[in-house]
Amino acid sequence: MTKVTILPSRFDQELPLQIASALKAGFPSPAEDYGHASLDFNRDMIRHPEATFYGRVDGDSMVEAGINDGDIAVIDRAVEASDGDVIVAYVNNEFTIKYLDLSHRAEGYIELRPANHNYSPIRIDATDDFEVWGVVVWTIHPWRPGGRMEG
Repeated sequence: MTKVTILPSRFDQELPLQIASALKAGFPSPAEDYGHASLDFNRDMIRHPEATFYGRVDGDSMVEAGINDGDIAVIDRAVEASDGDVIVAYVNNEFTIKYLDLSHRAEGYIELRPANHNYSPIRIDATDDFEVWGVVVWTIHPWRPGGRMEG
């Protein structure tokens, strides 16, 4: 099971950001004017700072969703989870990150689905200690080896 370690969060800093009208994935135009701005997580990415936390991903059960071992998940506890959301769940004294599958609710259970064919869904019923701890709204993924943030 892929585990998540909850980390402290601080959203009161602005980070410098050089931007263009859009970040192109093709060839840049030499005629474009580049401006300077700042990236403010509160303003630009975090809707509920007081209810938002980081979690470090430990495991590979979500790799087919692009969530890898060592990534940082940005978790919003103020967002109501919906079917198909990537969530952080607290299951039987452990945090895990999975897709929420509510399609079996009428049958008396739900499932937490991995995004790795090597893992099976986790079936949750009334006997389990279960809580949707929060909804994953962003992930931060290092692109270089050794890019893992310590914390």
